[in-house]
Amino acid sequence: MGHLAKPRGSFPHVKRAGDFLYLSGISARRPDDTIAGEGDICAQTAAVIENIREILAAVGSSLSDLVELNAFLISMDDFAGYNETYGRYFNADGPVRTTVAVHQLPHPKLLIEMKGVAYKPAS
Repeated sequence: MGHLAKPRGSFPHVKRAGDFLYLSGISARRPDDTIAGEGDICAQTAAVIENIREILAAVGSSLSDLVELNAFLISMDDFAGYNETYGRYFNADGPVRTTVAVHQLPHPKLLIEMKGVAYKPAS
């Protein structure tokens, strides 16, 4: 997970509990604290999902193991772009999903954050 920004607190990106992997809120923040896709919901959504892909890969999992993915948008005006980009990664058989609008995220340039759960039986 060397290509990811460090969490902005005392928590991991991912935590295993039995056969499940729980992902903390993941954003489009880069290791140098810049934001990928600044101002562009499609680019930020893709960056978030790619960060999730990298986190899961580091623990032997993949996007196809996701069973739940929740998105937090700063504005529901961004829903169409987020939804379109999301659809490039997942189809109707993908993870269950909830999308909500929130007042703000931990960095003023973030438009989206996602958290999720993957099912990957322990070896």
